[in-house]
Amino acid sequence: MTDRHALIQPDRGQKAISIHLVARGGLDALLRSLGESPRAAIAAQKFEAGPGEVAIVPDGNGWFALAGTEEGDQLGTWALARLAEVLPGGTYRIAPHASAGGAALPRMSAALVGWVCAQYRFDRYKTDGAVMEPRVLLTREAKAIAPALAEAGAIGLVRDLVNTPAEDMGPAQLETEARALAKTFGAEIHVVSGDALERDYPMIHAVGRAASRHHAPRLIELEWGDPKHPRVGVVGKGVCFDSGGLDLKTGSGMALMKKDMGGAAHALALARLVMEHALPVRLHLLIPAVENAVAGNAMRPGDILRSRKGCSVEVTNTDAEGRLILGDALTRASEASPELLIDFATLTGAARVALGPDLPAVFARKDETAAALAAAGAKADDPVWRLPLHDGYREYLKSDVADMVNAHANGFAGASVAALFLDRFVGEGIDWVHYDTFAWRPVAKPGRPKGGEALGLRAAWGLLMSRHGGSHAA
Repeated sequence: MTDRHALIQPDRGQKAISIHLVARGGLDALLRSLGESPRAAIAAQKFEAGPGEVAIVPDGNGWFALAGTEEGDQLGTWALARLAEVLPGGTYRIAPHASAGGAALPRMSAALVGWVCAQYRFDRYKTDGAVMEPRVLLTREAKAIAPALAEAGAIGLVRDLVNTPAEDMGPAQLETEARALAKTFGAEIHVVSGDALERDYPMIHAVGRAASRHHAPRLIELEWGDPKHPRVGVVGKGVCFDSGGLDLKTGSGMALMKKDMGGAAHALALARLVMEHALPVRLHLLIPAVENAVAGNAMRPGDILRSRKGCSVEVTNTDAEGRLILGDALTRASEASPELLIDFATLTGAARVALGPDLPAVFARKDETAAALAAAGAKADDPVWRLPLHDGYREYLKSDVADMVNAHANGFAGASVAALFLDRFVGEGIDWVHYDTFAWRPVAKPGRPKGGEALGLRAAWGLLMSRHGGSHAA
């Protein structure tokens, strides 16, 4: 991918190609202001100013671009993404609105993120050597450049981690990513791995013990910031590949299981945003990283596991392993009494059946936190949807031989029951948010290619900024 820092630059009057933004209601006025030749070129391209439509218009010895947009003076995150995908490489600026006497420019701070994200490419394994010439956008909103690049970089990090196959993105590689972050921002990092997990993190050990030594399980723990600041816990499910264990998935069910560490990718990206912006919090990042493999020592259906919390769990499905490793990690996070605790996980197919691939399911103990998260997601064009932590479903987790089961027998409310399982491991009174996200885009959209995707990341970041960002939260 082209260095994202080169894709947005302050507008200091450099030579650039103009982009004219026009909504359907303003197209006729724009056409009247143009000569016969440009009008003919626009008509030939059947440009009607619909959102996402693009036309290239000859103009004397040069040319300009037309882009259809929604009505209004503020552009959404993906408003310019199609342009950044299809325009020739070069330098561009948004032209003033003709309808405003050539003076007003739309507010485009959010759209800067989409401009950069649209030029993301995952080409780590490509051998053809093709290089995309960058599309550079000039902007007068110079103060918006650094935050936009940070958010686009966080999205790109999630995409890179999720897109990388499991052999190259196992527990050890997640640890490498976390150590790189710690080194960059001066954070403390501590890792417990292999059989050393068995005493203090027995469920993480049980899930990951069947993997090869190369992919040994581990708990990655990072702390950053002033201990006097409010503590924020961030936990990410790091199942780097999920075979299903002895309850083996089908081949098609395993096809995308490199993305089962998508929760960890989101957690790392959110942690990077926090540290990059020097948010006044005490960050506590935890990533339980495992491969759910099949071997002679694999966890079995019917096994009863101890947990760091102290309660026992009967394994009724080895393919419901993510909640087990999160249980131990959430227990550890709760011991530090965070003001807010957020976990990210690609946890259940039930959430995808309910909400599809675009909407992460979120569960929250506090209504006001859920509302603030939804508002942050709407503002950032990163929507989330709340599902219930319904007390009536806790009985589905009862076991005849242990304190609880890890997977209930009926097919009802799978996402909610999984969240209720996690709730047992979160300390009493802690403001907790659980994400059940897909971390994958099955069909490309402007600025959002098929593959690994950050879904709910900017909503969570917006929530943290609204609480701790001060002047940056505006």
